[in-house]
Amino acid sequence: MKRIEELIGSTDVVRVCGAAGRSISALTCDSREVTPGCCFFAVPGTAIDGHRFIPQAVAAGATAVVCQTLPETLTEGVCYVVVNDMHAAMADLAAAFYDHPDRALRLVGVTGTNGKTTVATLLYDLFRALGYEAGLISTVVYRVGERRIASTHTTPDAIHLYGLLRQMADAGCGYCFMEVSSHAIVQDRIRGLHFAGGIFTNITHDHLDYHKTFAAYIQAKKRFFDQLPADAFALVNIDDRNGRVMVQNTRAKVATCSMQSAADFTCRVLEQHLDGMLLRMDGNEVWVRFLGRFNACNLLAVYGAAVLLGAGRDEVLTAMSRLTPVRGRLEFVRADDGRTAVIDYAHTPDALENVLRTLNELRSGDAQLIIVCGCGGDRDRTKRPEMAQIAVKYATTAIFTSDNPRHEDPEAILDEMVAGLDPDARYLRITDRAEAIRTAAMLARPGDIVLLAGKGHETYQIVGDERRHFDDREEIVNRFKSNRHC
Repeated sequence: MKRIEELIGSTDVVRVCGAAGRSISALTCDSREVTPGCCFFAVPGTAIDGHRFIPQAVAAGATAVVCQTLPETLTEGVCYVVVNDMHAAMADLAAAFYDHPDRALRLVGVTGTNGKTTVATLLYDLFRALGYEAGLISTVVYRVGERRIASTHTTPDAIHLYGLLRQMADAGCGYCFMEVSSHAIVQDRIRGLHFAGGIFTNITHDHLDYHKTFAAYIQAKKRFFDQLPADAFALVNIDDRNGRVMVQNTRAKVATCSMQSAADFTCRVLEQHLDGMLLRMDGNEVWVRFLGRFNACNLLAVYGAAVLLGAGRDEVLTAMSRLTPVRGRLEFVRADDGRTAVIDYAHTPDALENVLRTLNELRSGDAQLIIVCGCGGDRDRTKRPEMAQIAVKYATTAIFTSDNPRHEDPEAILDEMVAGLDPDARYLRITDRAEAIRTAAMLARPGDIVLLAGKGHETYQIVGDERRHFDDREEIVNRFKSNRHC
C-alpha cells in the first residue's frame, strides 16, 4: 500500500483534486480490473479514450484517478490527479509503487526489427544454464524464473512491466532480458528503467502503419540507446548500416559485433546441415543447433552480451552448444515419409528472405520449397507486395493465404500482395489458412520443405475482434499424418 501523495511526487502533476493522503492498493489502466482501493489511469487512446471509463472505475471502488482532463462530475472521496503526459505518469507512478525493482536486477533490453525474441530468449536460457536466476519479457512468453506467464505484448505497458520486474526481484532473479519494441519506446513504457545493457539486432521496414516513416522508426529505436546510462553497454550489429547510427549519442560503452568485418565480437559460419551449424565465434569453433546466417548473427549478439555481462567466454560457448531454437523460430516438423515443415514467425520482407535463403541452401537436388504466407490486417501495407515478390523469387511454389486479417477483408490483403507480381509468377491463392496448409502438405513429396511463415509461435488467428484458435504446428502435423506419401 502506498499513499497517493507519495506516488505523485515522482511525476509532473498539473492539478490534484481530493485527498492525496489516501492509500492505494493497486494500479491499472483497465476499468474492468479495478478493485476497491485501486488507482485508475484514464489513458487516451487512438481508438478508445480511457476517460470514458472513469465512472465505471469509480463505481468499482477506485481510490484515485489519473487523467489528462477532469470529468465534469467529481466523486467525493476520490482523488483526481491531472497530468499532461499520461504514459510518463504511468511509468513514474508504477516505478514508485513497485519500489524501483529494476535497481535489483541487471536489465538488458533487445531492440531491432528481427531477432529480438530469439536473442532475449536465448540470453535467458543461457544465464539459466550458467546457474543464474533470470526473468524474460518477450513476444512469446514472460518468465519469472521457471514460472511462465502468458505474454500480451512484446513490451507490456509500464504498470504490468514494473509489476513483472517486482516479481522477478522478489523471486531472487539477478537478470532480466526483455524485448524493447519501438511502440514501447515512443509510449514511454520503459521510462525510468535502469538498463545494464542494450542490444541492437537490425532494422528493416516495419510498423510504418504506426511510425508513418522509416526515419521515424529509426529514431524510435535510437531513442532507446540515447537513454542508456553511462554504466551500461550498447552492443550493436554493424553489419546493419544503422548500427552505428543507434549509438551516435549514447552515453553507454559501445561494443560492436559483425559477421563480415572487424568488430569487438565476430562470427563465421563454417558448415551448415539440417541439424545445426559449425561456427567460428571469436576464433573458437562451436557447434550449435540452429540454422541460418541470421541465427548465427543472433547467437553472436547473445555471446557478446553474455561476455559484456561478465560471463567467461569458454563457459558461454559451452552453454551455447546446448541451446535449442525458440518455439516458432525456424522450428522443424518432420513427417515419417521424409517431408519437412518449417514454422517461422517471419513477417517482414527481410526476415522472410533470410529464412528462404537458408532453406534453399539446405534443400538438395530437385526438392521443392513450398511456402505458405500472408500479411496481417490493420498493419503496414507497404510491405505486402514485397513479401509476395520475395516468396515467388525463392520458393518453387508460393501459396498466399490469410495471416491475422483483423478488420480487413482477407481478399483485399491478398489483392495488394499479388498486385506487383509478374504475370508468369507461380503461386496459388487460397484464402483459408487451414486449406492452404492442407494443399501445401499434399503438394509436398518426400524430401521437400514446406515453410509456414508469419505466425510462428501464435496459437490463434485474429478475425475482426475475435481471436480464434489456430496453430500452424497443429495443422501441419495433422496434415502430414492424414496425407502420407508412399
